[in-house]
Amino acid sequence: MDPVHALQDARPTPFWLDDPGRPEPRPALVGTTRCDLLVVGGGYSGLWTALIAKERDPSLDVVLVDGHEVGWAASGRNGGFCESSLTHGLANGHERWPGELARLERLGEQNLQAMEDAVKRYGIDCDWERTGALTVATEPHQVDELHGFAELAARYGTELTPLDAAAVRAEIDSPTFLGGLWDREGVAMVNPARLAWGLKRACLERGVRIHEHTPAVALTASGPGIAVRTGYGRVLAGKVALATNAFPSLLRRHRPYTVPVYDYALMTEPLTADQLAAVGWRGRQGFSDSANQFHYVRLSADNRILWGGYDAVYHYRGRVRAEHDRRPETFATLARHFARTFPQLEGLRFTHAWGGAIDTCTRFSAFFDLAHGGRVAYAAGYTGLGVGATRFGAEVMLDLLAGERTERTALEMVRRKPLPFPPEPVRWAGITATRWSLAQADRNAGRRNLWLRSLDRLGLGFDS
Repeated sequence: MDPVHALQDARPTPFWLDDPGRPEPRPALVGTTRCDLLVVGGGYSGLWTALIAKERDPSLDVVLVDGHEVGWAASGRNGGFCESSLTHGLANGHERWPGELARLERLGEQNLQAMEDAVKRYGIDCDWERTGALTVATEPHQVDELHGFAELAARYGTELTPLDAAAVRAEIDSPTFLGGLWDREGVAMVNPARLAWGLKRACLERGVRIHEHTPAVALTASGPGIAVRTGYGRVLAGKVALATNAFPSLLRRHRPYTVPVYDYALMTEPLTADQLAAVGWRGRQGFSDSANQFHYVRLSADNRILWGGYDAVYHYRGRVRAEHDRRPETFATLARHFARTFPQLEGLRFTHAWGGAIDTCTRFSAFFDLAHGGRVAYAAGYTGLGVGATRFGAEVMLDLLAGERTERTALEMVRRKPLPFPPEPVRWAGITATRWSLAQADRNAGRRNLWLRSLDRLGLGFDS
């Protein structure tokens, strides 16, 4: 039977958001209000910014606005991998900031631990599991690449455990696995929506004023502060932190630096005890494969398998649209790949199928800057690793708004922005050529064609 039949009853909604414990939205802002700090965006980036601002100075009057509901966008739709990496992986960090990578790795480890501490301190019920994660080889050439990656990690003080085919299949059993690397400490699994809702509650308990269904539509200077116009009112703020990520920035000059890329995922029904025994997975690690078009996979708290990734879809002119969240051809591809990876789970059905936009930039990791004379800060470009890195980004934005020179703001990663994407139609043509070339490399033992090698030399790329 075609594995696509397993999608027959899949609901076209994110599994994590399909939760009876979803909190009621806060009232929209009506009229004019004033505050010391306005945070625009109710995803992880904005929530951490608001919460840490109140932790630093409880007397600060902080307002957070979101155009829909807290955690509704990428923060409630992702795979729930919370990684310590701030650089979209060690290899990307080594390529771009080799001189400060050891420091970035240390800051990333501290950031992940600070997240774990906050989850415990605020009593956030989000299925936090410090399981680590596996990177698996599914093609022969990837085995040697993983060994080289382990050697690179050791140079920067990170221990990754190489696994041969038998060892990796003893952890998670798939006939497609030829080897792997186990990062035992640098990754946690988390229910992403419940993390966002828990941060929302923590913000409210600290005195942050949250207004949902309150889109910010314009930003202008207003005397010594900033005025932000919303759907039904206006906020007059001393300072503003922009945390809109994949959505168009209120600063036009910021917009060319990111594009929205659509990513897709499936969730199975809960595995029975026999089905779980058939794949092993006693360590409950997440895993991803080593291809350019990679999959990311994990167990939920109730033993469902989340199966996502592979396609990274850019739509002409970078429009963020609800209709892009559903892509049947990608869901069908994912279902077939799942069946090939876990043939012992034949007959397992999918209950949810969804997509969402990721903000990607040409260096694959977050960038930062100030505007309006230091009164507006922004962070964007997390490229799919924002579950963990957004907390670090919040700290950077608050440091920048305070005018403080800290270890974070001294980083070259923070001081320099990536190259912007070109305008349309060159942008669409370039991204299309890159996606095609990455797929060709996966089919050609990882060999990169002239187009990809040219992008490598320029420090450019496209990823999710």
